[in-house]
Amino acid sequence: MAEMSMNTAIHAAFRRDLNRFVDALDRFPAGNRTRAAQLAAAWANFDDQLTHHHKGEHEIAWPHLRALGMSDELLAAMDSEHDEMAAALAKARSAMGALAASASGPDAEAAKSAVITLQAATVKHLDHEEAEFEPVYLSQKNSAEMQAMGKEFAKVSPSRGGRFFAWVTDGATEEEKQTVTGNVPAPVLAVIGGIFGRGYRKNIAPIWRS
Repeated sequence: MAEMSMNTAIHAAFRRDLNRFVDALDRFPAGNRTRAAQLAAAWANFDDQLTHHHKGEHEIAWPHLRALGMSDELLAAMDSEHDEMAAALAKARSAMGALAASASGPDAEAAKSAVITLQAATVKHLDHEEAEFEPVYLSQKNSAEMQAMGKEFAKVSPSRGGRFFAWVTDGATEEEKQTVTGNVPAPVLAVIGGIFGRGYRKNIAPIWRS
């Protein structure tokens, strides 16, 4: 089994959700306000996770990667891709909001188109980031810089952490799950993910099973 960084395991969760939205919107039952509300709830989580992740990369990951030798030009290119994604995310957010309000077929089609555009921009960036940074994340995982980065990323509220762990492992492969458990102490994952991840498991995860 190939080794994987926590960053790539997180990226897999974004890819899963984008595929889920495209599929759900393609099959959206026009006029079904219950389904529209479900997708709005799932979207709120996805939107928050993506925004938080890339804000954290800019503020936390980039300085440590720069210290490990990543060039300013490369990090600027990553930020430019983040800006492209943010613009697509804003359009998708608006389209998903319109669907939540109307539950109409045309709005579902518009939302699907916006999410597909977001998916293209996001996957392009994730692929680029993994190609450039995955070797560094793996080869330097025990370095002081990477350890410090991990501690900074861990400074979140229990509610955010629990929701994150429940989300990132929902539908994950065994390899991805092992990456998460290999990076987070078992007692922390059990308490934070077990207690504070209940809201995601109760309210969001079932949306993708229906």
